[in-house]
Amino acid sequence: MMGYTALYRKFRPLTFGEMVGQEHITKTLKNQIMAGRVGHAYLLNGGRGTGKTSAAKILARAINCLNPKDGEPCNQCEICKGALSGSLTDIVEMDAASNNSVEDIRSIREEVNFLPTKAKYRVYIIDEVHMLSTGAFNALLKTLEEPPEHVKFILATTEPQKLPATILSRCQRFDYKRISNEDIVKRLEIVCKESQIEATKGALMIIASLSEGAMRDALSILERCIQDGENKIDEEKIKDLVGIPKVTFVSGIIQAMIEYDVDKALQTIETIIKEGKDINQFVWEMIKYVKDILVYQATKKLEIYNEEELKQIKVIAESVSKDKLVDLVYQLSELENNIKATTQKTIMFEAGIIKLCSEQAEVSGKLEERVEKIETYLKSGKAIGAAPVMMQSVNRVTTNPMQAKPAQVFNQSSATIPTPKSKTSNVTKKFSKNSEEYWPQIMDDLRQNGKIVLYTNLKGSKAKELNDMTVGIEFPNGINSFGKAVLEKQENVREISNLVSMACGKEMQIKYLTQTVGQSHPITKEENLQNFANESDIPFNIIE
Repeated sequence: MMGYTALYRKFRPLTFGEMVGQEHITKTLKNQIMAGRVGHAYLLNGGRGTGKTSAAKILARAINCLNPKDGEPCNQCEICKGALSGSLTDIVEMDAASNNSVEDIRSIREEVNFLPTKAKYRVYIIDEVHMLSTGAFNALLKTLEEPPEHVKFILATTEPQKLPATILSRCQRFDYKRISNEDIVKRLEIVCKESQIEATKGALMIIASLSEGAMRDALSILERCIQDGENKIDEEKIKDLVGIPKVTFVSGIIQAMIEYDVDKALQTIETIIKEGKDINQFVWEMIKYVKDILVYQATKKLEIYNEEELKQIKVIAESVSKDKLVDLVYQLSELENNIKATTQKTIMFEAGIIKLCSEQAEVSGKLEERVEKIETYLKSGKAIGAAPVMMQSVNRVTTNPMQAKPAQVFNQSSATIPTPKSKTSNVTKKFSKNSEEYWPQIMDDLRQNGKIVLYTNLKGSKAKELNDMTVGIEFPNGINSFGKAVLEKQENVREISNLVSMACGKEMQIKYLTQTVGQSHPITKEENLQNFANESDIPFNIIE
């Protein structure tokens, strides 16, 4: 009784024509064989399962075949049959992963001096050649450079960067590319037909996607699907066997996060836990699903999903921004790491999903960042003895009760920063050139948009047009040193210039004018805190 042969061995290509997706290599090799210009050393490089070893075996038979045809081995002559059965000693296959010592290579150096017994050439196929030791590479170097005429070397590797440059320069290098899903599906259809396996087109597409461009992996997955004795394969069977969670679960939780629906997420989590799904694997599937939505947004196609699942992905893709999806990938990755680091995986998983479904999650992250700024500032000692601070909502308009005190003037202090196009504002409509009309509108705009520090220091000021290009801002009550520092900041000058330019309907510059002189005073701790708040864009009230 003959033993069972795995599908990837049973359907190993026997000719170049049977190889899948590597036509750029097989055509060159066949032409060399037909022209009689076969090199003395070849390096076959590429990912796993792309056909390197198969091509090496075919090449070894083709150059020794007694009846070659169009560069292909006949697989019927004495030499070909001996090579296929493994009885031909002139074709030597060596695995460098387990035979990587200097002694192994030295034995080859001794053998190459002997003529082949039956074949025309003695061929050495060294697989995973990057595993050879440094000493072994040095021992191989001279033989590889000037081998006898009757010796050919075929090296195969997945990591050519590990080979010395001296070895690479002595070989003809062929790079094997990842096999396309379409080519894998075509080959799987042939295998299924010959093996009497009934497989749906969708199932074969999933296998091709899971194989990641490796024909051998695709055949291994196909073989796993028929081990239950039933030669029928559909999408659900594959997903169950390889451990892919149902897309409805993954899709449901992702949609709940986008819609901030905590109840829906918790219901799905309960079902997942009851079914005994691995939490780490499920979070990983969520990350991949979000990644696939991003891919769909860019390409409008995905191969691993059926038509119904693609409709759901389309709905989600159209309802969420790319930035939100990227943020979800990062947050889910963080959750995955937290789950791995704890013994209470279920609790951590539930808490993490609830947090991601919370509408306040994004806002709280920004608030935490601002609170950290305040804590760092307070710990620095700069605000010791200052009045207590009460944080307000970021979007809530606050007021500064601090009154401006007369201070040393800065006469005709000008700010002539070029004015870029401004953001949308309440003053986007054009006003007349009468500053008495548009300046109150500008002040109101600052207040309504939360620019409280700017509004407070401009309160009581007046605007007048000095010429067609400049607007002067007067301070009848004078201005203190703190107010001066605030208003002269570039971003504040730019903000006021933008608003004035929009009000006048053309680009304008501003100049600060003062009419009164007061005594300067040291900046108080309250003013120091207010200045820090302005720099950090953190609105708050000072409570006496």
